[in-house]
Amino acid sequence: MRDKFVNISDYIDNIILEIRYYSTYNFVGKRIDGYKYPVALLTKEAAESLKIVNEKLNKKGYCLKVYDAYRPSKSVDHFVRWAKDIDDIKMKDIFYPNVDKSKLFELGYIAKRSSHSRGSSVDVTLVDMKSGKELDMGSPFDYFSEMSHPSCKNISVEQYNNRKMLNYFMTSNGFNALDTEWWHYTLADEPYPDTYFDFDVE
Repeated sequence: MRDKFVNISDYIDNIILEIRYYSTYNFVGKRIDGYKYPVALLTKEAAESLKIVNEKLNKKGYCLKVYDAYRPSKSVDHFVRWAKDIDDIKMKDIFYPNVDKSKLFELGYIAKRSSHSRGSSVDVTLVDMKSGKELDMGSPFDYFSEMSHPSCKNISVEQYNNRKMLNYFMTSNGFNALDTEWWHYTLADEPYPDTYFDFDVE
């Protein structure tokens, strides 16, 4: 099934990658199992829709930055193991300062399955092409808090409008939003809605 996926850097012009789970700068603090190379893979169908989004944004002076796309099931398993180790809190101050780690499952921040493993979900933000800077979305990527909910009003007007702009371009071009993460979108008509893949990101 790997041939049903594309490397979006080869497929989409003017798109930026910052693959957090290949790095140690993520809520676990280690490279995540299954991330063998800092690339972003998506099903061809999802990549095609994302390409359209990015082309439209480029005309407005913006581009997408991708934090994560396809995520192997083994990577999700790594998250689960980490969440069960409640003594490992070295990244707490950055990613979940106000959440008790023992409640990550209960609060829905960690789950045993992820739509990312189906290959048509993507975590994105917006970058101003002229300055090269990310737009301020009011909370960082993977910040475990109600502040990350797209509907959160406890942020500035500018931050809220930036989220609304991202939402508009994504949802008007084939993606569904998630009500708990401003960065997360899944292709509405995803080709493998019941399949959770496990090949490595490389």
